[in-house]
Amino acid sequence: MTKPLSLAVLALAWAAAPLGAQSLLYRGPNMGGTWVPDGGVVQFNFLHRFYVTPGPSHTVINYPSFTLAAGVGHRIGFGGRFATKSLVGTGAGAQSSNETEVFVRWRAIGMEGKEGFSVAVTPAYNLLAKSVDGEVGVDWNRGRVTLEAAGRAVSRELGAPGARQVALAGGFVARLTRYIAVSGDLGSFVAPVDGRAAWSVALDLLIPGSPHTFSLQASNASSATMQGASRGLTTFGTGSNFILYGFEFTIPLHLKRFSPWFHGSPKPAVTGNAAPSATGPVAAEVRVGAYHFTTDSIVVSAGQAVRWVNGDPVEHTVTFDSGEPGSPLISPNGTWAHRFDRPGRYAYHCTPHPFMTGAVIVR
Repeated sequence: MTKPLSLAVLALAWAAAPLGAQSLLYRGPNMGGTWVPDGGVVQFNFLHRFYVTPGPSHTVINYPSFTLAAGVGHRIGFGGRFATKSLVGTGAGAQSSNETEVFVRWRAIGMEGKEGFSVAVTPAYNLLAKSVDGEVGVDWNRGRVTLEAAGRAVSRELGAPGARQVALAGGFVARLTRYIAVSGDLGSFVAPVDGRAAWSVALDLLIPGSPHTFSLQASNASSATMQGASRGLTTFGTGSNFILYGFEFTIPLHLKRFSPWFHGSPKPAVTGNAAPSATGPVAAEVRVGAYHFTTDSIVVSAGQAVRWVNGDPVEHTVTFDSGEPGSPLISPNGTWAHRFDRPGRYAYHCTPHPFMTGAVIVR
């Protein structure tokens, strides 16, 4: 890599927005993780892997997979995965190569990206295998490292009708910066009828100024379902190594951003200077620009107020993680002020753009 290109990559990494939830920087490519969408959030992930046949033709064969999930609150989400050309489904007894898995996930403990343990339970049904499947996933976060483990069970393995199976998987993520990571994982059925252990490695990136993440991957698994991530594949049954290359792109959609389509534009927040009599003396100001809060944290005294000024051409919010009353949508060039009466640390984020975060420390 040339020196100018190296400097450009580093600049891109450190200029990126703060890391948000449902991020590829917190799970391996073949791991489900413990993430659950927040209520009112729809998550779409596009996973595209491909295989290049040996020469002289070097034909590219594509294996796309799609994940769509939605949060309903109470740490519960539901969704489905669809693989249009799942090689897992091409074994004996398979009726199609289109693999569909529907699932529900409940995060019992923790939160993605937070220090400590997170545990999630995911029951599922694989339509191609006609199999009731399930997974218990555990993540452990400490600093820039995430360790993952999963136990899976299926009532009918694809390609081996009637065969019950148990699978174990583990993975890791090492965040080189807050915005670039490397990851890998390994998973396998305990008593595989066909195939070998599934593995994957990836370079994961957060796209600057957005909630989207992107990864470049290599793997020997063709789909992201529980069964697909538990079974490595050989090259069309020859026994030689089967390596797929590709990428994954994550797209969270916050439904509140589309409410004006159905209910008209919401009432904007205060657009002039907030009255000190209504909010208390304004002791500090946080400007919003380029999709981030320009001050990561500020310190004020109890009884004082903070004013947020939106300099972006889109609407933002100040939503407190602790349940403290937050702002409505703050229109472009609008302001909003809030008085803090009790000492403590008040972390906040923007609801339409959850990668935007900040904190107010009240003494």
